[in-house]
Amino acid sequence: MTLAEVDASAWAELEGAAADPQSAFRYLNLCSVDAGGRPQARMVVLRRVDVARRLLEIHTDVRSPKWQEIAANPLVTLLGFGPQPKVQLRLQGSAELNGPASECATEAWSLLPRSTRSTYMGGPPGDDIGEPASEAAVADADGQAFFGVLIFRAETLDWFQLRHADNRRAVLAYDHLGALTSSRWVNP
Repeated sequence: MTLAEVDASAWAELEGAAADPQSAFRYLNLCSVDAGGRPQARMVVLRRVDVARRLLEIHTDVRSPKWQEIAANPLVTLLGFGPQPKVQLRLQGSAELNGPASECATEAWSLLPRSTRSTYMGGPPGDDIGEPASEAAVADADGQAFFGVLIFRAETLDWFQLRHADNRRAVLAYDHLGALTSSRWVNP
């Protein structure tokens, strides 16, 4: 596999994962840093990929700790692993937050099924759960007020493949428009 093929296959995997709930890369680990300087990691769902611009779209609750962490420091890492063919993708870059009133979030919200919209109707992430709300209260709640879109722009991709022998690793870098600016094989 050439470096160009590594780049193409990694982004094809990510693009396919945005449309396929069964893909291993559909669920990625988003890593940020909290106010105390401690790393924080959580699983997120990959919703859309723009391969040409190296952008990934993730939906989140604007009341979540990750929203505040990323607002303070937009540098994040996304990590995924596909068991076949045992490939790890580690993307580093920056995240842009699009709140509920933004055009980006409004458009994304309009495409969500009701079942997904309902996940934004509860209390803030991490808060204690009191008595369950009545169905009428849940039906009247507007989860859109808490819905945000995180757009991740990849600056580097660290591709790592586990093999029985001779593990392989490549590091690729992209400019702010998504063009590949460098790629190289490195020691695993």
